[in-house]
Amino acid sequence: MDKLIFTAVSGAERLLRSQQVHANNLANMDTSGFRASMEVAGNKELAGFGYDDRHLSTMQADTVSTRAGAVRETGRPLDVAIGGQGYLAVQYGDNEAYTRSGEIEIDANGALSVHGRALLGEGGPITLPQHTAVEIGTDGTISVLTEGATQMQVVDKLKLVNAEGAELTKNEAGLIVTRDGAPLAVDPAVGVKPRALEGSNVSAVEEMVATMSLNRSFEIQMRLFKASDSMNEAGNRLIGA
Repeated sequence: MDKLIFTAVSGAERLLRSQQVHANNLANMDTSGFRASMEVAGNKELAGFGYDDRHLSTMQADTVSTRAGAVRETGRPLDVAIGGQGYLAVQYGDNEAYTRSGEIEIDANGALSVHGRALLGEGGPITLPQHTAVEIGTDGTISVLTEGATQMQVVDKLKLVNAEGAELTKNEAGLIVTRDGAPLAVDPAVGVKPRALEGSNVSAVEEMVATMSLNRSFEIQMRLFKASDSMNEAGNRLIGA
């Protein structure tokens, strides 16, 4: 089989995977703090002997768009929108990962989490004491009003990290991590907007335009595949003649 067929098939496979990336982005348009995945195409040499005139198409879908999403007021005390290139730190196994989703939940024991992952503070996972009110400051400090008290007391501070300049990707759980696995540094300059949430940074228009372009490219790859198959058949007939 001619190497051109391998090239056409690899191109079609990349386009199908690209469609999956954009479909996942569209499916998460309403997910708070969601960061769109970006497709990055490349190529590699086709192994074998002879003149190097054929290459395979490759794609990695773990590049993350870092542009900000729209912020909306919620009025909920445990909701926060992270500013700039900052991220909340959450526990992931024995390590930490990061998220822009500020939908903080609290369980019956006072433990804070984001989508089931323990929320990290300056001293590790955050657990609040019994309280009647809770507030999060613009610098990430968490204050509670305990029963019988008249003033709010600071109990912990959100671990806010800065990802500016870092190469980010997503792990298997969809959380943000650095490409080299190194933890991001805590940055006291990163702030939050209390009682608000940042929406997804997915653009429906951009995703739909990209999807239509991929459809056209896929059709071209299929034509290339058929043309290569026809040339092979013609070559076989010449040899057998």
